[in-house]
Order: sequence, then C-alpha cells, then structure tokens
Amino acid sequence: MFHELRRFAADDRAIEGLPIRLVIALVVGVATMSVMLNMLSGVQGLAVSELDVRPSPDVVEPGEQQVQLTVVDDDGDPVEGATVILRSGSAKLDGVLTATSNPDGRVTVTVAPDTRANQETGTLVVDVKPPSGSQYVDRRDNTEILVVEG
Repeated sequence: MFHELRRFAADDRAIEGLPIRLVIALVVGVATMSVMLNMLSGVQGLAVSELDVRPSPDVVEPGEQQVQLTVVDDDGDPVEGATVILRSGSAKLDGVLTATSNPDGRVTVTVAPDTRANQETGTLVVDVKPPSGSQYVDRRDNTEILVVEG
C-alpha cells in the first residue's frame, strides 16, 4: 500500500492538462462574453429616459384659470407628442383633462379646481403618457398642482 501511495504522489500527469484546459476555457469564455456585449450595445430598447411634467403655476386658487404644463426628459429637454392627463387628487376637478404637448413640450389647459368640503388645500394629479414608439417612460410621480383656498 505504501508503494502505491508513493507512486500516486509522484504521478503528475493529471496536472499537465489542467492548466491548458483552464486557459482554453477562459479564452472561449472571454470571447463569448465580448460577442454578447457587442450584441447588447446595439440594442436601442435598453436606453430609456424618464419623463417629468413641470406645471406653471404649481400653486393655484379655486376658480377657472389657465395652467401651463411642460413635458421634459431627464436632461430637461422638451418632449413633443406626450399626452398630459390632469385629474382630481385631494382637490376636485370636473372630469379629466387631456392634451398633447407641442414641439416646445408645452400644454396649456383651462382648469376650474375647487377644494373639498372642510378643506383649505388639495392637489390635482398630473400624469403623462409618453409618445408612442419613443424611448420614454413615466415611472415616477410627477409634480402635483396645489390648490389653496383664499
């Protein structure tokens, strides 16, 4: 038994092929990874930009008035063709207002908000639907319009 153990310890044939196989596996893995990354970098659908709506003014009183809403991307550039939706939040608004942004990213709507009973303040919710076929998304909440009585 001791003779076989010494012969096993002196045998280095199994180690001869191991480093070469590891090097080949590493080279093939790196080559495959670089091909996959090149394919992914060509896919345009992975780059998206978050839309935001900037109301002006963002604080209004009850009653009929005009509000200008500007749709912008992550860089603050205007976005044309986005659908802006203005609806009741904790303040009342008759119905839901929708409009499409112009080339300057602007929408002007006439609103007649009102506060609810026993409340002095409320909000109007602003949502935006990105232009179809674009690389824009709207995942975060947009700035709400504050309605303050008196």
